[in-house]
Amino acid sequence: MMHRIKKSEDENAGKWIGLGGHLLEDESPEECIRREIREEAGLEVQDLRLRGILTFILPEWGNEMTFLYTARAEEQPLPDCPEGELKWIPAEQAETLPLWEGDRIFLPLLRENRDCFSLKLVYAPGGELLRWKLEGKEEIIVREENKDRN
Repeated sequence: MMHRIKKSEDENAGKWIGLGGHLLEDESPEECIRREIREEAGLEVQDLRLRGILTFILPEWGNEMTFLYTARAEEQPLPDCPEGELKWIPAEQAETLPLWEGDRIFLPLLRENRDCFSLKLVYAPGGELLRWKLEGKEEIIVREENKDRN
């Protein structure tokens, strides 16, 4: 995982996140994640597996969709990365780190080893999780949205 502590302006500042990034032109999601992991951590991954599709509703940054993958890589020393501090984190310890609130919802789903899931996460400006919905089922309200913003 990467602890985002190195960039001066970073929407992920102070949080631990998985490796990844944005698709380049003519790139598939699988090509993208392999490239991003190679660029950020110098690792080649095996057994790449699509595990989830995340839909983020983020008023300040625009909505985005993320393909969530798991893979295997041989544990080795990690290089210095300009985006943050890289560290091998045991899966069962990841939820103890400073994370986005929505990560605390999907990380247990990954440990369940279930088939690919779809998760919608709705955030308020400032990054508080308001509500989420797993696979189009009943929406879970985390916090009531403050509609009185000026």
